[in-house]
Amino acid sequence: MKRYLRVLNLFWRVAIAAELEYRINFAVAVISSIGGLVGSVFGLFLFYRTGYTFQGWSWYEALVVLGVFTLLQGTAATFLVPNLNKIVRYVQEGTLDFVLLKPISSQFWLSTHTLSPWGLPDLVFGLIIIFYAGHQLGLAPLAYVAMLPPLALGIVSLYSLWFILGATSIWFVKVYNVTEVLRSLLEAGRFPIEGYPAAYRVFFTFIIPVAFLTTVPAQTALGRSETTWLLGSAILAAVLFQLSKWFWQFALRFYTSASS
Repeated sequence: MKRYLRVLNLFWRVAIAAELEYRINFAVAVISSIGGLVGSVFGLFLFYRTGYTFQGWSWYEALVVLGVFTLLQGTAATFLVPNLNKIVRYVQEGTLDFVLLKPISSQFWLSTHTLSPWGLPDLVFGLIIIFYAGHQLGLAPLAYVAMLPPLALGIVSLYSLWFILGATSIWFVKVYNVTEVLRSLLEAGRFPIEGYPAAYRVFFTFIIPVAFLTTVPAQTALGRSETTWLLGSAILAAVLFQLSKWFWQFALRFYTSASS
């Protein structure tokens, strides 16, 4: 474990040093994040301006869900996208060979080798929304602590789904369209899952587990989450993570390498 932590520290120090050569990108990322956030808040406002409410969700409670979504969006932009979208390039250029030869887990290397600080604005804005809405709702500090486990489980589930899609590049070299479809589907997480028709709720719970990514952490912070939902989040995260490991080992059986 210590060896992996040292490697992770080295990876991220090098990645940040490389990214900071283009500091203007940070300003662009901040402006982009503000624009996306304004659009999301405005979209939510359109539902509530006439007195309509999502079933059982007040305006500030729905803002908590939006804050969790923005936080996850920043996490994906910072840690997932910079790494997992590069798997395609490694396969195309044959440089995956060098990853597989390293004395470290190839999945760990591919998942953590770099990060992008340009996703940090979304992380900050997500926290601001959560704390602002929580303050208006009078949430206790322990409510935010209680939200951390389901939020972490949601991140694990999101990572696992993304990595499984990235691993399909072994067969289908260009999978960018597939990852974009996943990102589009995850956009549904910006609203409480109760706001969708019954058929959509089933789809976003059992097919694409959007509900476990945003709604369940928000419900936990609000003290409304049931034990079955928390247990479901844990089981889902464990199953998807193990499935990502198995699927990667399965995919490597079909990788012929650049030298063969």
